[in-house]
Amino acid sequence: MGNDRAFAIAAAANTGFVVAEIGFGIAANSVALVADAVHNLGDVLALLLGWGAAWLGRRPPRGRRTYGWGRSSILAALLNAAILLVGVGAIAVEAVQRLFDPQPVAEMTVMIVAGLGILVNGGTALLFMAGREKDLNVKAQFLHLGGDALISLGVVVAALAIQVTGLAWIDPLASIGIAIAIAVGTWGLLRESVDLAMDAVPQQVEQAAVEGWLASLPGVVEVHDLHIWGLSTTETALTAHLVCTGEPEDRRPHEVAAQLRQRFGIGHATLQIESADDAALCRLRPNEIV
Repeated sequence: MGNDRAFAIAAAANTGFVVAEIGFGIAANSVALVADAVHNLGDVLALLLGWGAAWLGRRPPRGRRTYGWGRSSILAALLNAAILLVGVGAIAVEAVQRLFDPQPVAEMTVMIVAGLGILVNGGTALLFMAGREKDLNVKAQFLHLGGDALISLGVVVAALAIQVTGLAWIDPLASIGIAIAIAVGTWGLLRESVDLAMDAVPQQVEQAAVEGWLASLPGVVEVHDLHIWGLSTTETALTAHLVCTGEPEDRRPHEVAAQLRQRFGIGHATLQIESADDAALCRLRPNEIV
């Protein structure tokens, strides 16, 4: 619950700024400023989705949802990426049209509003600085808002260049650059969220390292049926079969699970301890088991 205040302040500040930026962007006839506003609207949606997902993730497992609502953070990231890509397409179309038909821009208005964007985005990014190392969702907000501060800086530079050179086509060209920057960043978010939705191994976990460490445990002669996936954007689960020698009292799965959490950040580990005969049965197809 410690990040709820940061989400609330950041969402409120960015919502107010988006409304102001769209109004001033239209008044100043700046497609770059409107493009930046659309991106900042994406920030608001990301903040609200992230905040809602964080709240849902704290709800306890109940009924058929035995893992709770942790995956809502993955769905939020996927939806946010899709919304941003649609916005990028609209920005690109408008910018290309303006590039062939440049319109005069109120440079000073653009610089002042975009400069305010640097303060809003940079300031709200700082709200997430403390928690960015422990929560991937929080880290994503920090990087997103910090990146937006840099994009606003680009809008300021573009407006200044127009004021100095008088070349109106710099504004739509800058908006195309903003669209490309958004698309590049969003594509990575989309790919990672799709991977998590499809139960791929989370990017921060090295599967080979986990498998190698399990295989190196005393008494373990084989590791098979190893699966690692994300329960949410912050929690990772693992299941594995360990073929071991020795008596059952020598096998301590709870200690192995504790080490997986400490070493690899895997908080939900389910380990099945097997003998060589058990492992042979695992390799049989269901219709082959007598």
